[in-house]
Amino acid sequence: MTLTKPFKLFLILNSIFLTFLLMAEVIGAKLFTFAGFTMTLGVIPFPVTFIITDLLNEYYGRRGVRLTTLLGMAMVVLAYFLILIGIVIPAMPDSPVTDEAFEQVFFNSSLVIIGSITAYLIGQLIDIQIFHYIRMKTKGKHVWLRATGSTIISQLIDSFVVIFIAFGKYLPYEKLVDIASTNFVYKLGIAVLITPLIYLAHNRIDWYLGEDANHLKREAMLSKKADSSK
Repeated sequence: MTLTKPFKLFLILNSIFLTFLLMAEVIGAKLFTFAGFTMTLGVIPFPVTFIITDLLNEYYGRRGVRLTTLLGMAMVVLAYFLILIGIVIPAMPDSPVTDEAFEQVFFNSSLVIIGSITAYLIGQLIDIQIFHYIRMKTKGKHVWLRATGSTIISQLIDSFVVIFIAFGKYLPYEKLVDIASTNFVYKLGIAVLITPLIYLAHNRIDWYLGEDANHLKREAMLSKKADSSK
C-alpha cells in the first residue's frame, strides 16, 4: 500500500484534531479566571480545532471534513463510555487516586462531553455549510473571510450549548450566560488572531503537496457543487 502525500496529510490533520478535541473535553470541566473573566480550561486546546477544520475544508472538501466530524464525535462518545467504566470500577485501598477524586474530576468531564457531543455535531455541520457557502461566493478567494466567518457562527452555538449542559445543574442562569459569552468572545478573538497561522499552514501544505495541492482544492470545490446538485 502506497501512502500518498494527500493521504499522509489527512492522517496527520485528523490525529492533531482528535488529540486537541479530546483534551478539550477532558479538561473542560475546570473553570479559571483570566483578567477578571471566568472561562473553562477547554478553551485552551479548542482553538487548534478551528485551524484543522478550516484546513480540512480547504483541501478535502465538505465530505472530508464531515468524515472527520463524525470520527471526532465517535471518539468523544467512546471516551465518555471509558470514563463511565472507570467510575464504576472501584479503586484499591492504597490507590493514589481515590474513587471520590476520580469521580469528582471525570464525572464533571462526562457532563462536558455530553454537552460537547450535542454542540459539536451542530456546530461542525453549520461550520461546514457556511465555510463552503462563503468559498463559493468568493470564488475561492479570501481565506480569512471563510475561515473566520464560519467559526463565528458555529462557535456561538457551541459555546452556549456546552456551558448550559455541562454546568446547568451547578451554576445560576446569569453565571452560565456570563461564562458562555466570555468563552465565545475568547474564541472569536482567537479565531481572528490565528488567521496568520492559517495562511502559514496553507503555505506549508502547498509546499509539501506540490502539484497535488491545486488538485485537492479543485476537488474540494467540485465536491460542494456535486453535493448541491443532488
